[in-house]
Amino acid sequence: MVESTARVKHIRVTPQKARRVVALIKGKQAQEALAILKFAPQSASEPIYKLVASAVANARVKADKDNEFLDDADLYVKNAYVDEGTTLKRFQPRAQGRAFQIKKRTSHITIVLSTPENADAATAGTSKKASK
Repeated sequence: MVESTARVKHIRVTPQKARRVVALIKGKQAQEALAILKFAPQSASEPIYKLVASAVANARVKADKDNEFLDDADLYVKNAYVDEGTTLKRFQPRAQGRAFQIKKRTSHITIVLSTPENADAATAGTSKKASK
């Protein structure tokens, strides 16, 4: 089983908007997730697309390092979440000398890709239990 992680920090997308896009791809196959993100109209879909592509590349490198066979079609999005990053605080001048605070929010996005457990290994384990 190959598991790879990719993270991007301090991306200038609000966490609320990024979570909407991440919810679209949770549990999907990696290639399907890339297709969904490529045509999603949200602005957060572009950095998340790059992140999923990076996670696929990380899985490929990890499998080569461990001398394991990896088919990109086997990878799926095991976990994807968005955490709140630092907030940039800016001020906009308003009437009568007042100032209005603008909060420019950032996000930390994490994608975890994995290959499913071997189905025949799971069935072999249950048949041994049945024979005992």
